[in-house]
Amino acid sequence: MPTTTAHRTCPICDAVCGLRLVLDEGRVLSVTGDQDDPFSKGYICPKGASLGKIEGDPDRLRVPMIREGDRWREATWDEAFQRVETGLTKVIETHGRDAVGVYFGNPTYHTMAGFMYRQPLAQVLNTRNVYSASTIDQQPKHVSTGFMFGDPYAIAVPDLDRTDYLLIIGANPLESHGSLCAAPDFPRRLKALRRRGGTVVAVDPRRTRTAEFADRHLPIRPGTDAALLFGIIHTLFAENLTSVDLDVRGLPELRELAEEFTPEAVEVVSGIPADEIVKLARELAAAPTAAVYTRIGTSTAEFGTVTQWLVDTVNILTGNFDRPGGVMFTRTAALEIFRTGQPFGTGRWHSRVRGLPETLGELPVATLADEIETEDDGQVRALISIAGNLVLSAPNGPRLDRALPGLDFMVCVDPYLNETTKHADVILPPPRMTQTPHYDFLLLIVAVRNYTRFSPQITPLDDDQRSEAEILARLLLIAGGHGAEADPAAADAMIIEGLLQGVTSAPGSPFADVDVAALYEGLTGDSGPERMLDAMLKLGPYDLSLAELRARPHGIDLGPLEPRLKELITTPSGLVELAPPELVADVDRLRRALAGPPGEFLLIGRRQLRSNNSWLHNTAPLVGGSNRCTLHVNPADVARLGLGDEAIIRSATGELVVPVEPTDRIMPGVVSLPHGWGHQGSAQRVAANHPGVNANTLTDESKVDALSGNAVFNGVPVTLAPYDG
Repeated sequence: MPTTTAHRTCPICDAVCGLRLVLDEGRVLSVTGDQDDPFSKGYICPKGASLGKIEGDPDRLRVPMIREGDRWREATWDEAFQRVETGLTKVIETHGRDAVGVYFGNPTYHTMAGFMYRQPLAQVLNTRNVYSASTIDQQPKHVSTGFMFGDPYAIAVPDLDRTDYLLIIGANPLESHGSLCAAPDFPRRLKALRRRGGTVVAVDPRRTRTAEFADRHLPIRPGTDAALLFGIIHTLFAENLTSVDLDVRGLPELRELAEEFTPEAVEVVSGIPADEIVKLARELAAAPTAAVYTRIGTSTAEFGTVTQWLVDTVNILTGNFDRPGGVMFTRTAALEIFRTGQPFGTGRWHSRVRGLPETLGELPVATLADEIETEDDGQVRALISIAGNLVLSAPNGPRLDRALPGLDFMVCVDPYLNETTKHADVILPPPRMTQTPHYDFLLLIVAVRNYTRFSPQITPLDDDQRSEAEILARLLLIAGGHGAEADPAAADAMIIEGLLQGVTSAPGSPFADVDVAALYEGLTGDSGPERMLDAMLKLGPYDLSLAELRARPHGIDLGPLEPRLKELITTPSGLVELAPPELVADVDRLRRALAGPPGEFLLIGRRQLRSNNSWLHNTAPLVGGSNRCTLHVNPADVARLGLGDEAIIRSATGELVVPVEPTDRIMPGVVSLPHGWGHQGSAQRVAANHPGVNANTLTDESKVDALSGNAVFNGVPVTLAPYDG
């Protein structure tokens, strides 16, 4: 029987690369880059190339699993949903809706169903206990942009293909492929920058692959990125190098804040020489175009929100914000329904135990264990976990590992029996990636070029499978009291009709004259998420439709980024706020922290090209070799402490015995351990043979970024000692 060829966007990481798949009766035989994709142009990484192995993993669950005591058994979908209805209803009727928590993991940002059902499910549950991976890696960016521009989704990305100077702080895009910055084939783009005479500078405690490529690498003490940026701002003001061409408020206050952060003072705390700090400021100001880009290394530190604020501030002060070659905003093909037009704020409610404020409708995941363990009204007694492995990804994961068995009920939407789902009562497995349509609603808002692409379902579902959309729709109906037998199409209609009514009836809406009934009847698509996409495309700025995207399967180049800040500003003043009071107030905490004694060692994470959090470790081609769970330690520290092949690493929350990998790629006083490992005893057989250790045994759930509630994973104080076995 002849093979077939299909094309789709890779759904694994943030780079939105186009793939070419060769299949035989639904089985993926080979995966190569799609040479006709105008954005990725044939680029592929090891993760995308392994999609066939990921799809064919024999440990993937196909049908629902129900736990009976310590044993698991397969179940029908009707039985599984009935069990979910019984479990959730009992908790809600006995303890109220706040007794149900819901967690949305990282993969929900990569699926159409995750985007469509995430907010409606949270709304129908009507619980304050909503959590997501946002407070594990990116909430500081949303909070800083919210206070600066009024829109928490106004995330500016470097205009990589036109910039002359790129300063990268706490990011490793040559291995991550660009987080909150969708840029397929980041290496090619940086090489092109170099060829046109540009400069790349990397600031990182570790000489990463990106730092190795850069023209200069500046090692920095973890957690001091905000001080470095203040030092750059100090120099820009002191040497009259500012070039602000936007309508802003707060320049005098910002200048005053930066006064004490002289390059000499910043050198003491950051380890970066004062003359290098001055040089960075002068280069950013003098370059024809320049962009400062930062990501997870700074976002997951104690002052993540302050750092994100100062990154955008430096881009503004040097005249590189919302202009070609600087940092700019993507214009997506689909209507941006997440932009409310209302000024940003936090703290509509607070967590019950620690009083942490709500942000974007959710609470920090760092306090989930508190909410499960602490008895009182509102205690979390049931949990819905969708595409998350909290035991490995949350701070102090072992505490959650101990807390989850105490729940009255837990349901997980996940394809694996893993470190977290083993505690569930019911596991509902979504189908394989090729069995699911794909469109990047969220990743395309941070693309370095305006672009769109839809990937239809390639292979059909078997009779014993259910689509991710149906699974989430039925959870929504159960949570809303409609019962396990309700028709999932009813949920689809409710969501899409609500979207259209909301968009057309909003004050000042440009769609006020749209015939909602006619538009709804004219929508096409084989599923609710596809019909929702069709509506968003038809209401979007490029006058596209799902049919047109189907007709152009390799994607559509919509042109370079263009200035659009004025249409995104929703601050009460109508200006860019350079000194928001909430952010200014946190500078005192920064001063105190910088004045304190440093830890003996500071722990940071590590990106790995063939890893993506915890869920690729069961794919044989992606583990082993350089993709190992080892502790990077500078050779001088190894010799000073007399470390052997293994060491004991301790923090305020726990200790681990770890393999030591001496390397001069990391600065003295800093150690690095990758996250997502810790698969001892896993039901995933490949992962169990390459278990590694759980880095979040060492992270402290009581330590969060004060403004966003984001967990602190970088700059964690630890000690090291020899391990004698």
